[in-house]
Amino acid sequence: MAMLSTPLAQKLGEYCTGTAAESLADTSMLQAARMRRRQLSRMTKAYDRPTAKTRLPDTNYAISRKVDGEFTCLFFKDGEVITLNPGGTIRAGAPFHKEAADTLSNAGIKEAMFGGELHVRHQNKQRERVHDVVRVARAPESQDAVDSLCFAVFNVYNIDGQDLSMHYDQAIEKAQSLFGAGSRVFPVETQVGDRSKALELFDTWVGEEGAEGIVLRSDNAGVFKVKPRHSLDLAVIGYSEGVDDRAGMLHSMLIGVVRDEQHAHIVGRVGGGYSDEQRTELLKQLNTMNVESDYAEVNSDRVAYRMIKPGLVAEISCLDIISTTSHGSAIDKMVVEWDEQNNSWKGVRRLPLCSILSPQFVRLRDDKTFSGDDAGMEQLADIVAIPTTEHGKLDALNLPQSTILERSVAIKTLKGATMVRKLIVWQTNKHEASRDYPAFVLHLTDYSPNRKDPLNHEICVSNSETQIRELFADWKKQYYKRGWKEQ
Repeated sequence: MAMLSTPLAQKLGEYCTGTAAESLADTSMLQAARMRRRQLSRMTKAYDRPTAKTRLPDTNYAISRKVDGEFTCLFFKDGEVITLNPGGTIRAGAPFHKEAADTLSNAGIKEAMFGGELHVRHQNKQRERVHDVVRVARAPESQDAVDSLCFAVFNVYNIDGQDLSMHYDQAIEKAQSLFGAGSRVFPVETQVGDRSKALELFDTWVGEEGAEGIVLRSDNAGVFKVKPRHSLDLAVIGYSEGVDDRAGMLHSMLIGVVRDEQHAHIVGRVGGGYSDEQRTELLKQLNTMNVESDYAEVNSDRVAYRMIKPGLVAEISCLDIISTTSHGSAIDKMVVEWDEQNNSWKGVRRLPLCSILSPQFVRLRDDKTFSGDDAGMEQLADIVAIPTTEHGKLDALNLPQSTILERSVAIKTLKGATMVRKLIVWQTNKHEASRDYPAFVLHLTDYSPNRKDPLNHEICVSNSETQIRELFADWKKQYYKRGWKEQ
């Protein structure tokens, strides 16, 4: 393939996958896919139905049924097709790739880029789910599974140099003219209408037929997503108090899912949905549950959350749940561990999870407890595909031990007092498992009993062993002079 520098890995039959880093000949294609994903995220406003009824501009829209799939870009060049997502995953050789290549070749197009949703089509008319895409596209178990992969086109980013992405009527018209008769590649189902029409279609497509939502596009008003709100039961991990005129009232709760009886995975914060009376009463209740913690987060007012003893579960609603950034990277959140003996929390490490959008407090669930059955991960995984890499497993919490590479101590006596400087370089052995850690650390301990603050520290980090060893040598020259003697 002209778009690839090295062949992709064969998965099943002719279907194959690979990564942009290893196989993409033109890296600007990945940059373009990521830019389009960021552009779409920035431009799209998300509403639930009640909010849409009052806040949607009253204008004409291209109204589309939202497909629950993976944002993907389809590239066509010299008669060949690949798909590429913002995370850098390349796919090719599935029947839908061949269908797209034939369609575009027959239309006389030389080069093109389309935005769409890669999804799995079920034979029993069951709604598509993004979890199915992750499962099938990564490791299909049969040719039928590969055949079920489909691509729903929602925008035209390039056709032989023409960009229609900001002209939605033209873009969907072009997609319909090219793919309207397609079997596995087709335009998203779209109708034209005003706000009232959009709400009617929401009631039909979402309320009656179970679609994920609707998307409205307008050259004048922009892009809007209307979805039903999700209900979640999440453990309350901590809370913060309001400031100034909101002092004495709850600001927000820190919430998470329960991974096991000792570990909670922080999802985010919920600061809306409370009445003023609830904010006052909840703060009084939470104030009685304070415990110690070596892990801290702050709210939007830069006030630290106070952690509480596990036990409370809150029902919240949210408009959407996302598990990847606009670049396709996992969204890592902190896992905290409850120490019953010391009555305290401690931070363990970040693992892939998700972010919740527009969370609103509904109520405390007195019938729920701090357990995986009542406030566990499954409720999130039922809505969005949570990354399940090896680093995402709970047993990955036990990180490798560090290795000391260099160690040096020097002393100096002044006015009868002994001063000590110690340099240590260590390799963390954790940087591949967690982005919270550098590969190498250089640390200086500087002790002088004659100073107002006797003990000082200085630290430097690097991902290069050569660089950190050079810094170690430079620091020895800098700090071991004028009477300092290395031991």
